[in-house]
Amino acid sequence: MDLAEQLDHLSEDVRRDLERSHFDRPRFERLAARLRAGQPIDNRVHGAVDPPGAGDVRALPAPGSAEAAHCEELGLAALARGEVALVVLAGGMATRMGGVVKALAEALPGRTFLDLRLAEVDAMTRRVGRPLPLWLMTSSTTDAELRRVLGDRLDGEQLATFPQQLSLRLTARGELLLDASGRPGLHAPGHGDLVDALRDSGLLTAFLARGGRVVMVANVDNLGATLDPLVVGFHLEHGRPVTCEVVDKVGTDRGGIPVRLDGRPVILEEFRLPRGFDPASVRVFNTNTFLFDARALAGLAFDWTFFAVTKQVDGAPTVQFERLLGEVTSHLDTVFLHVPRSGAESRFLPVKDPEELAARRAEIAAVLHARGIQ
Repeated sequence: MDLAEQLDHLSEDVRRDLERSHFDRPRFERLAARLRAGQPIDNRVHGAVDPPGAGDVRALPAPGSAEAAHCEELGLAALARGEVALVVLAGGMATRMGGVVKALAEALPGRTFLDLRLAEVDAMTRRVGRPLPLWLMTSSTTDAELRRVLGDRLDGEQLATFPQQLSLRLTARGELLLDASGRPGLHAPGHGDLVDALRDSGLLTAFLARGGRVVMVANVDNLGATLDPLVVGFHLEHGRPVTCEVVDKVGTDRGGIPVRLDGRPVILEEFRLPRGFDPASVRVFNTNTFLFDARALAGLAFDWTFFAVTKQVDGAPTVQFERLLGEVTSHLDTVFLHVPRSGAESRFLPVKDPEELAARRAEIAAVLHARGIQ
């Protein structure tokens, strides 16, 4: 049975899930056709790539400086007017924390990542005297459990969830990967879903109608990336559609880095860099924390790049196509904000697995305590 026939014969429940998640069958078939034809899928960019230019990477205003005071005043005013929303990326397939939805893993004794994100918003609400929107992007794996835990607190406006999209895994030959029962493998196609999923949810449209201006996006596991009036004010002050936080590289750190692609400041993952460009020449990398102009985000439309990612699923090699949020920097003017990654001011405390969580707990506790969140 070829791929088209496999797609035609999907079970009704799988078909329904894909339709709800805006699965793009023609695009999927085009990508799969390249695998079947044996065509290499080149994830690398084509164009001139250079290190960041002067002024592309800006330092966070120094504490006590006039610039810091001005930015914090701007940020506090925007927060007090209800112009800032926080989006937490809580989707994916919940595979790295031993089968536990990461948002519901115990980050600190008796407190889950979700508890601490809620406490963060509560602390800022007390500070500015106004409730702040917190929206969670979920996946088919995480949505039901998060909604169950949040229960009646979900009001669909201030506190809401919205699902990212779904796609299908392929064999190396470009056919659907099926399990022993003949069911296809589903996967979440990456945090680049945020733009379309948030727009489809209606949350962004309603936020704009209420005067919303800024959407901050952060990973659920990076508890250092909190709502900060200083960072919000910095974003408003420079006036460009996107602020992307970056931190110093340490040791063997790898990730998306700020570069200039054909003269434009963008984030590129290392696997997208042209051969011959040394990523070590750029000493900072992307934390996947962004602040967006809400109106620019709502109007953003372009042909996303879907990257071929090879994984092992139940011992079998599989290919899935994913997109990355950092690609928005190729379409919206961006400033890269260099933020601390150590000490009480750290804005980068990622936790990818239980071992890293155990190593970071003391640091997470200290940072949140310094910000009045615990």
